[in-house]
Amino acid sequence: MEKLNLLWQSTGIYNIETGQAFMMMVGFLLLFLAIKKGFEPLLLLPIGFGAILSNIPIADMAEEGGLLYYLYFGIKTGIFPLLIFMGVGAMTDFGPMLANPKTLLLGAAAQFGIFSTLLGALALNMVPGLEFSLKDAAAIAIIGGADGPTAIYVASKLAPDLLGAIAVAAYSYMALVPLIQPPIMRALTTEKERMIEMEQLRAVSKSEKILFPLLLLLLTALLLPSAAPLVGMFCLGNLMNTCGAVDRLSKTAQNELINIVTIFLGLSVGSKLSAEAFLKFETLGILGLGAIAFCIGTAAGVIMAKIMNKFSKTPVNPLIGAAGVSAVPMAARVANKLGLESNPHNFLLMHAMGPNVAGVIGSAVAAGILLSLVD
Repeated sequence: MEKLNLLWQSTGIYNIETGQAFMMMVGFLLLFLAIKKGFEPLLLLPIGFGAILSNIPIADMAEEGGLLYYLYFGIKTGIFPLLIFMGVGAMTDFGPMLANPKTLLLGAAAQFGIFSTLLGALALNMVPGLEFSLKDAAAIAIIGGADGPTAIYVASKLAPDLLGAIAVAAYSYMALVPLIQPPIMRALTTEKERMIEMEQLRAVSKSEKILFPLLLLLLTALLLPSAAPLVGMFCLGNLMNTCGAVDRLSKTAQNELINIVTIFLGLSVGSKLSAEAFLKFETLGILGLGAIAFCIGTAAGVIMAKIMNKFSKTPVNPLIGAAGVSAVPMAARVANKLGLESNPHNFLLMHAMGPNVAGVIGSAVAAGILLSLVD
């Protein structure tokens, strides 16, 4: 009987706590959203599975000596987000943005959600039970850029204790782009504006595509060195793709490397969804602020596009402004879909890819600014 009693006391059923059980259910919910609903499955699936593993009692997979503990080293040092950025750069085409450079303004406008949320996070300190430092607020605010790797990178530097909530919020809102953005876009535009057809983009030469990442890196190094890690890896990946001299490296960055790192990054983020780290009142504040940040960023991009349309010699469909957030290419697809709903001949995808790519650059620059001012 004593042996049986010891065996019973070593089971998960005996040792599991309410918080652990709840967070395991959260993990299963993330798996459901990834598998059944198709919401950002490449990341929500490993994040959800990591959440389940990190909350299994006694297993201690997220504690020192466990697999997830050592995988987290890649986030703690910033290696995983930077490698992801290199892969994203290798898959990015700067052509639409270079063909219409003014779309850079739309990518910049969409970052307004980041800085407005920074103030919102500090304002929440007036709510009893909430206490965010300036570093915490800066890490939370970056969710507004809808850029998962950047959000993880900034959180790992400024607020590692909040990493789990920030990562889940960032990727959840990225996955929900097709649900969150359309109502905002429709509310801020008229049917006539959504029907606007834009002129065909000019052809961009290979030389322009090669020179741009080099110039972008040079400007970053001279003006905002704190953004150099993110921008630098992004430019490296893009240069490998556009130069045509290292196809093997480009394909590896786009496929094998980014896939491997995505698995490790997702599991590492999931390891921070333990009950003691996640089940806090601050988590609700982070999730709420993240949603507000994303909505503000979308609205700011649409409003900027409406202003540009008033003063531009060529027509600008305000819908492409919503693609200024960094959710590539989902936000551009949403803009294209809404444009087609109003006008079956209105193909906005390539036009929307300009601000979409600009948004990736904008979020990296915003991250550099926050790191320079706060860290």
